[in-house]
Amino acid sequence: MALAEYTWSVAMGQQQGNSLVFKYINETPPPDIRQQMPWLTVVSWEYDGSEQGGMPPEPVNTSLIELEDHLEKIEGEGTLYLPVYSVMGNNLKEFVFYIADRERFMENFNKALQGQPIYPIAINFYEDKAWSELSKLHAGVAAGND
Repeated sequence: MALAEYTWSVAMGQQQGNSLVFKYINETPPPDIRQQMPWLTVVSWEYDGSEQGGMPPEPVNTSLIELEDHLEKIEGEGTLYLPVYSVMGNNLKEFVFYIADRERFMENFNKALQGQPIYPIAINFYEDKAWSELSKLHAGVAAGND
């Protein structure tokens, strides 16, 4: 299966008086992709951004960029998983994927991060066959553009 190219956009928002920055795919993938990947997977990193209005301090931001670089090396994009958005702000960075298989994804995830420092992240899986989280993000961005 050929890897589909998705167009990414950036949007701003606010939560509890803190700025949020969203990076997301513009398109909802076709039904066959959505059916293959029912698991919403959220990789989150909490940090203290109280000095920067909810944004990470420079050393944490540098580590977040390093983590993101390694997440882009996870094998299986387009067949095992699809990155759909990330959000940063309000003392939290989240990388959000839809995946087909939790065990295989975690194997590839750990392989991509092999040799890296232990990042202070949490990984949570939620069944979301309807891809409602991506739909909510798209609806929120559309409402913000009115």
